Amino acid sequence: MGAPRAETRAAHRTMTPRSNARLPKIPEMTIRRLSVYTRCLLQLEEDGVKTVSSQELAERFNLNSAQVRKDLAYFGEFGVRGIGYYVSGLKAELQRILGLDREWPVALVGLGNLGSALFHYKGFARQGFRIAAIFDEDPRKVAREVDSTPVFPTRDLGREVKARGIQIAIVAVPAEAAQSVADQLVAAGIKAILNFAPARIKVPKDVRFKNVDLSIELETLSFYLAKSSR
Repeated sequence: MGAPRAETRAAHRTMTPRSNARLPKIPEMTIRRLSVYTRCLLQLEEDGVKTVSSQELAERFNLNSAQVRKDLAYFGEFGVRGIGYYVSGLKAELQRILGLDREWPVALVGLGNLGSALFHYKGFARQGFRIAAIFDEDPRKVAREVDSTPVFPTRDLGREVKARGIQIAIVAVPAEAAQSVADQLVAAGIKAILNFAPARIKVPKDVRFKNVDLSIELETLSFYLAKSSR
């Protein structure tokens, strides 16, 4: 039992992460790649791999080794010359950087076809995102639970979000309702919104906002297919 603990201590001694106060401005694509690296490291850990170089990481998961080193350098020094990275230690450090070392309660607004699919997506829970409350306008869907998660009328959004300490929300409502829902979320103290509604929404600058428009993603793919067929 002594070897794993010794390995963990060695991993922590060789990692020197930057404090949040000293972090430079981080490109969003770098943050997105950290999520990819975390998943890769989790796979390596499950496979029993203890250490990995940036080159081995790149070759196994079709990454760019120079990009891996550059991305990690924003946050500190994590590698050991001649060894590479301790898989478990680096995975834990990236999870801390991404805020995945805790559970995040999430509000889901909209329980239509897309909202229901998002609710049942298991990947959220695996990464520490727990849908703690669902909101919908349809009276046939409220005042009940879905897999032990309560469904409330949208008018109760402000009260329930504050009561449950929720900071993140997923919006999956029709386009015409999206701005109103976003306004209610902001008023309730939500600090981050993932929007699946096909609408342009305005939020204050201190609220992190991310649009996911599935039709735009498909249009990007169709552009390249059409371009290659011309």
